[in-house]
Amino acid sequence: MDELIQELTAGKGSRVQHARYGPGVIIGVKYAQYVVTFMDQGILEIDKTDPLFEILHAENKTIEVETVSAVETSLLKILRLWGDMSEVVPLGDRWEGGNMLLQPKDPGLKPKEIPIEVFFHKIVMVRDRLRVLEQQINSHKLLSDEDKINMQQYITRIYGSLTTFNVLFKQKEHWFTGEKGARED
Repeated sequence: MDELIQELTAGKGSRVQHARYGPGVIIGVKYAQYVVTFMDQGILEIDKTDPLFEILHAENKTIEVETVSAVETSLLKILRLWGDMSEVVPLGDRWEGGNMLLQPKDPGLKPKEIPIEVFFHKIVMVRDRLRVLEQQINSHKLLSDEDKINMQQYITRIYGSLTTFNVLFKQKEHWFTGEKGARED
């Protein structure tokens, strides 16, 4: 019974975990579903009875069902914030279906094998989040111009540290570029 009450009362801002989609936050409540934004998967509707879904911390407890217009408002706000994240970034053809093997020095230890697509997705997410961070720095009202420039230079150096992964990208325009690459433009 406690689970039913929790399902009915968890509101916007509640932190959740899904066994398949990972961590997320409830951004909307419908009659039979939660509208959840997941860190890795974006916005999905999850049935309140989904056995793979768990509410970690309930916020804004309510029994109200969100209207479509409120959902649309929430989605528009998120889309504006994460606007450039809808870009599809293709993996290089030679890496499709491949695996990355992390081999420990000690031969007695088991290596870790990761599908390259999974690793590549994480690299693209890092790049996209750095872009959002840049946008937030540039539009920040309380930072001085000098602070913004210093933070931008630091982000540029982060991009430079990630150039090793450019080999995974299918198209050069998606590559990371650091200080050297930025000066060449």
